[in-house]
Amino acid sequence: MTLNSLRIGCVKYFNARPLIRGWPGNVEFDHPAALCHRLAEGQLDVALVSSFEFLRNPIYRIVDAVSISSDGPVYSVVVAHRGEFSDIEEIELDPASTTAVNLLRCLLAELGLTPRLVGSSSETAEQSRARLIIGDQAIRFRQNHGDGFQFWDLGEQWKKLTGLPFVYALWLIRPEIPDAKSIAQRLRELRDENVADVEVIVSDAVANAAGNKQETTAEFLSSYYTEHLAFGFGTREKQGLHTFGDLCAKHRVLPNRVAQLSFV
Repeated sequence: MTLNSLRIGCVKYFNARPLIRGWPGNVEFDHPAALCHRLAEGQLDVALVSSFEFLRNPIYRIVDAVSISSDGPVYSVVVAHRGEFSDIEEIELDPASTTAVNLLRCLLAELGLTPRLVGSSSETAEQSRARLIIGDQAIRFRQNHGDGFQFWDLGEQWKKLTGLPFVYALWLIRPEIPDAKSIAQRLRELRDENVADVEVIVSDAVANAAGNKQETTAEFLSSYYTEHLAFGFGTREKQGLHTFGDLCAKHRVLPNRVAQLSFV
């Protein structure tokens, strides 16, 4: 199997650009939950998906040393709310990311907070109900409505709780895919090439956003990529992922904790 022939999927957010720009073959972009389903069904060979997908179904091999993570505030995974966070009675969930939803469940449980968690409605984003928002949608919402809301950053809250980074997304390779080591090595090299020249990623992202009638600035993206996000997957990130798995099991989000991570 060549790199060009791989069925590869990637989340379609700004945060994934340093991990996918320059891939030689076709890439299928989608929301995290949709990619998780397609990977699990064998419709994709490799995908950059929610870390929770591995905890839920640990059949995959993880590309070592690469993730989308944060060691503190992540900016783009937040609960938008008004008033005191502890007074919130209901939070509308974003169905696009199982990782963010289950991270929120664990954080609330650890803090002893019990707001109702409900599915998304047809109401507009300007509603008064608290909402979990992720990815580019969260960025747009904060830039357009930041004066009217407070933002409970899940990355910041995780760091306060555990002292560890939080891992949002990983490259996962299906177990039957041959030559996984070569695939993983190319993905690591691609990340290294892009992170080494982040300003090219920024300018490319700004141009792409303009083409899609999105508004963003090079100044914001440069800060986002260098101050809020990290793209490695080292010892502390692995500890963070293990801790997330433990808390998911503790709070019955998952039936069992994951005993072992499988790297390639």
